[in-house]
Amino acid sequence: MQHSRGNEMLDEIFRLGFDRVELSHGIRLSLWEGIEHFLADHPMTVTSLHNFCPLPIEIPRPAPDCYQCTSDDPRERERALRHTLHTIDSACKVGANRVVMHLGSVTSSDDTTRLMRSIQAGHYLDRTYVKHKLNAIQKRESAPVYDRVLQWLQPVLTHARAAGITLGIENRIGIETFPSEREFRRLFTDIADGRVGYWHDFGHAQIRHNLTLIDHTEWLTEMAPLLIGCHVHDVRFPSQDHYAPFSGMIDFTNLLPVLPAGVPVVWELSSRVSKEEIVAALTHWTEKFPQP
Repeated sequence: MQHSRGNEMLDEIFRLGFDRVELSHGIRLSLWEGIEHFLADHPMTVTSLHNFCPLPIEIPRPAPDCYQCTSDDPRERERALRHTLHTIDSACKVGANRVVMHLGSVTSSDDTTRLMRSIQAGHYLDRTYVKHKLNAIQKRESAPVYDRVLQWLQPVLTHARAAGITLGIENRIGIETFPSEREFRRLFTDIADGRVGYWHDFGHAQIRHNLTLIDHTEWLTEMAPLLIGCHVHDVRFPSQDHYAPFSGMIDFTNLLPVLPAGVPVVWELSSRVSKEEIVAALTHWTEKFPQP
């Protein structure tokens, strides 16, 4: 449900059995006072904030990509910078030391949607599917935005270092999103001071796996040394996501042991998931993956 008070929102989460939370990009400024009051009186920890948080007042609904650092428009890049710095400051206020970030997109094409529709039409992995996928990847990799993003990140990094915040760059679903796997590797080579890490979204990775863009296990294993946190939700083939764990196709039993010890695991579920489903999944999760 949508809450009008931040303390009521956190109280509902707390009563479900969670004592650590991420404040996400849908948190409106009107919720902030209640959030701070609840955290002051309850044993709940904020692990991370998801950029942009709080939600910019001019944006009416959750929209982590409302301002993109990949944009051709310098005014949009400046807005993305301003709200990112504000998110870092907000993280400090609630004692979080991580900020999860999207780094934009490079095209407005519908290549990913076309692949999804091809799967649904029964053409999974046929010649047409493979040809379109390869063409889409080639077009995506030729987009010259890497240097723009790296330059945009410099004041963000300066602010994050001063605040003691680590930035988690999240993997996403679409071919058009930045960074690609190749760009992730380059980014972590160019920024190697530990202030930037990888944030693994299990659902996003599984959908990219279903699209045959990556192998989920291999990618997570490669990124594990750089991992600073993850989003957990389940997927139903090929691309329905944000279900409760154990209600879809993700092999958490084999993937969870890849995570370094102590990495925050944030459940990122759809509002369509019922309280009963959440409690049942959490019970199963704590039995299967007990905290050390």
